[in-house]
Amino acid sequence: MKKCENVVKYYLLCNKLKNLIRTGWKDWNVQSDRLESVAEHIYGVQMLAIAMKSEFDYDIDLQKVLYMLAVHELEEICIGDLTLFQISKEEKELLGHQAVEKVIGDLADKDTIRNLILEFDERKTPEAKFAYQCDKLECDLQSRVYDSTATIDLSYDGQKNNSAYLSEDVQKLLGAGKSFSQMWMEFGRNRYPYDENFRSVSECAENLNLQEFQSVEKES
Repeated sequence: MKKCENVVKYYLLCNKLKNLIRTGWKDWNVQSDRLESVAEHIYGVQMLAIAMKSEFDYDIDLQKVLYMLAVHELEEICIGDLTLFQISKEEKELLGHQAVEKVIGDLADKDTIRNLILEFDERKTPEAKFAYQCDKLECDLQSRVYDSTATIDLSYDGQKNNSAYLSEDVQKLLGAGKSFSQMWMEFGRNRYPYDENFRSVSECAENLNLQEFQSVEKES
């Protein structure tokens, strides 16, 4: 009976991520019919990992990466989706690790889940470095999707409650005439430790007509 309860409890807690909207899109007041949830981000970053491994043949354990990415946002069930403009990396990790313990509870595999999250946060192994880059690039690509399908007011009046908007790095990019996604993606390339492949995909995505890639032709 206890094992069954553990399964249901863990599932229900994780289910909350389906309704937790990613903070960045709310902060930037992205006007879209619907905004990405944390659960959708998790799915997206896993699919991105599969594609990056396929095309660039990284020497990594992809199954481990996918497991790592599946659990890397568990903390947000308890603490929400906090951005780098709201809390320091050190504070977030402390709160996050405490939150994870509440989520994994008495699961038999709790040590495995905990260790994967710690490995992801430390970013020292090939799998953790790869997973971290996927996590950041997925967000960059999503910003590009919103730039092609949504409305984002980049004026001060449209962003006056957005702390990220007022940062020096962001203002410098917007002052140079960058669009929302151009600003977002260049900020990512400047800040995150992208290797050559991740950087190339980011740069490529800036110049693609996304509409051409978002439909699959049906067989006649």
